[in-house]
Amino acid sequence: MSVAAIFLAAVAAIIVWWLAQQRLASRPWLEIGHAHDRRTGTPPPAAKIGLGVFLAVVGALFSLAISAYFMRMASSDWGTLPLPGLLWVNTGILAMGSIALHWAKVETERRHDETTRTALLAALATGLAFLVGQLFAWRELTAAGYLLAGNPANSFFYLLTGMHGLHIVGGLVALGRLTFRAWEGPLDRRTRLTVELCAIYWHFMLFVWLVLFALFSGWASDVVDFCRQLLT
Repeated sequence: MSVAAIFLAAVAAIIVWWLAQQRLASRPWLEIGHAHDRRTGTPPPAAKIGLGVFLAVVGALFSLAISAYFMRMASSDWGTLPLPGLLWVNTGILAMGSIALHWAKVETERRHDETTRTALLAALATGLAFLVGQLFAWRELTAAGYLLAGNPANSFFYLLTGMHGLHIVGGLVALGRLTFRAWEGPLDRRTRLTVELCAIYWHFMLFVWLVLFALFSGWASDVVDFCRQLLT
């Protein structure tokens, strides 16, 4: 369970840092109100706090699955699953989507509506491309004989990538609705907040995918073994 604890600690640290940044980013001296209001400042929106709690739950879910992965790979029936080269391309595509949403967030803060819409379309396209790439990676593995029930390593690969893909699908649904609403008219305050929330969600899913990619490539195992050697 040490792997789960490490992953949960990393997720918790990121979420706590992010919530602290939301508080520090507020400028109470710019708020209009009484002296007491200026001292207390403006709390982060409830939607941000809700997203933080949701990401914590998602992080716990993935941490448990990754911990089970490490425990299962110590068994004698664990095989070797080749990493499809397409996953490198998919990783780059997902990173591009994260960059596009950060671009959209910056542009919506500058009130550049047209550029924001372009960035949202780019993020939506890269998200769809990532899912298609993942399906092609699955197809490549199954064509090579690495089926779901063929080996525990195969099962964990399909399970973890499937879980991540489902979360990407959920993000694409929210992003698609946001993009449709953004093209209906000028971007209001609610839309700008939604852009920021989508960007945060996408950054988190990129972080989770990088952890999974390191896990499948064997880098994570090397890091864990190195940490265990340091502790012993």
